[in-house]
Amino acid sequence: MLRFATPCPKRVRAPSLAVLALLAACSQDGPAPLPPLPEGAMEAVVTDPGVPREQLARAVDDLFTAEGIGTTYAVVVLHKGEIAAERYGEGMSEETRFVGWSMSKTVTAVLIGMLVADGRLELDAPAPVPSWQRAGDPRGEITLRQLLQMRSGLRHREGYDPPYESSEVQMLYLAGHDDMAAFAEAQALETVPGEEFRYSTATSVILADIATDLIAPDGTPVQRQQAMASFLDARLAAPLGMESMVGEYDAAGTLVGGSSIWATARDWGKFGEFLRHGGSVKGAQIVPRRWIEFMRTPSPASPDYGAQTWLNRPSGGDRNELFAARGPDTAFAAVGHLGQYVIVSPDQSLTVVRLGKTDGPKRHALVEQLADIVQLYPGR
Repeated sequence: MLRFATPCPKRVRAPSLAVLALLAACSQDGPAPLPPLPEGAMEAVVTDPGVPREQLARAVDDLFTAEGIGTTYAVVVLHKGEIAAERYGEGMSEETRFVGWSMSKTVTAVLIGMLVADGRLELDAPAPVPSWQRAGDPRGEITLRQLLQMRSGLRHREGYDPPYESSEVQMLYLAGHDDMAAFAEAQALETVPGEEFRYSTATSVILADIATDLIAPDGTPVQRQQAMASFLDARLAAPLGMESMVGEYDAAGTLVGGSSIWATARDWGKFGEFLRHGGSVKGAQIVPRRWIEFMRTPSPASPDYGAQTWLNRPSGGDRNELFAARGPDTAFAAVGHLGQYVIVSPDQSLTVVRLGKTDGPKRHALVEQLADIVQLYPGR
């Protein structure tokens, strides 16, 4: 940053306030002092957050006040399992539920992990989708692992232009709305399973459907919904203390596991802490540690993606979901549409939750602001 020196008076016959001010400016070293924080910014940060309190307060404040990053509704920073900072936008509070959008995918992956641990699913066996099991159907070779790593080969086109031709829009709001899994599973193969990474909300709905079929085989839509809601609560929400967690279901009773799980900011933070601890809560292993390690392992088709989870690693292309150049490659995140983030960095004992509304062109600037918070904390 360039700093221009203030011209100093060569001769002064008598001191004055103006002269004294000039002399003070002449002797000033370093950058100009930072402006005072807005009222309430410091109160959002605990007395000892593990880093300089004012620096963290400024970084959090930037998420609410900086231009060009959209609108932030909630921020929760947890360090070593304790809330270091917490702040909400106008009209929001710790009681407000927020939709996770695609952060729901990471929750769905945990549910699948529980069923694998129960011995009811096999990671490298063909995915148990009945419509794919007919003789000669090449989709019958798609494995559960390939679905989890977004490399099924199915003709799912996320974020397509025009939007109404996108697979997720068609599934969520148009032709597939009543039975989303049937829509997702009906798509043909476009590439050989396992070869190409293709991010897809429809794929996550297939995973949710597989789970629901196991939990409520041959159930009516109402029975399917009730069974999955009970499973989600008993196996995940209750052990983690996520009392606010709730999912949405389509008319067929399938959990909309790619986009529609809701929770408060604090409860999203609890989910991040659960992942940071390798699937355990207070010493109780809710899902096997090796499953969380699998979720954090780069896919063969995409170095910045694991299993329904984004990794803080270079993509090898133009995609930059996180901040690989500014944080440890052991960090990972659940990431959702419009800038929902649960960022987890085990090496820094850190979980950062940001919820809000940020359109695509502004996402890079938002991620840089989030990186500012992560970089405040030292690693091991």
